[in-house]
Amino acid sequence: MTQLDPQRDASSAGGDWFATTHWSVVLAAGRTSGPEAQAALERLCRTYWYPLYAHVRRRGHSPPDAQDLTQEFFARLLAQGFLDRVVADKGKFRSFLLAAMNHFLANEWDRMKAEKRGGGKVLISLDERTAEETYLLEPASDPAPELSFDKRLAATLLEQAFARLRKEYVVAEKERIFECLKTFLAAEAGSGDYVIAGESLGMSTNAVAVAVHRLRERYRELVRAEIANTVASPDEIDEEMRYLFKVLVS
Repeated sequence: MTQLDPQRDASSAGGDWFATTHWSVVLAAGRTSGPEAQAALERLCRTYWYPLYAHVRRRGHSPPDAQDLTQEFFARLLAQGFLDRVVADKGKFRSFLLAAMNHFLANEWDRMKAEKRGGGKVLISLDERTAEETYLLEPASDPAPELSFDKRLAATLLEQAFARLRKEYVVAEKERIFECLKTFLAAEAGSGDYVIAGESLGMSTNAVAVAVHRLRERYRELVRAEIANTVASPDEIDEEMRYLFKVLVS
């Protein structure tokens, strides 16, 4: 993965920055409705569903129970009054969310076993089989659950930024350029790589170099925007970015 520039400003750090963060979604849960609110809630769940699911599995729960517990956790997280029972200092959202899940598991599991888990609610549609298949590829040992959760979250944020980047190129009818050059997001070009890419795309070597530079810059912006969405203040973005990249390679 190419090194990100932590000094670059995120597009989401403008005057209305907080209105787009995960904190704002949770704090407004139960008080807002409509398509925009539902889309925000769904995106929140998709970002954190697998990291939390894997955390629950690590706690010894079976795949069906982990699926039900994770769905129920989000249903309660987004219900009005949840934050009255879980103290939030609006620091790192990942830290709050993991603490909230541990609180939920410690206090709600026995009661959930006596009820119909999830109350019949399906918050969002997810490919739970793929989640379990991904989980089974992880190392068997997990000496630091919090660090493992952070690593999974960092990977998820990168995947989301990558998906957004690809969608932008598809919309701009430049999907072929993206598919040809995306490998340069994860590795520096070797000798002759730009020449080969240029021959495939009908571009000069210099044009390929410029296209790769733009691709990397846009990816940096999108990764930074994803990370900005998880902290309580724009001042925390750089620190959080450095931390997540550190745990990702650890």
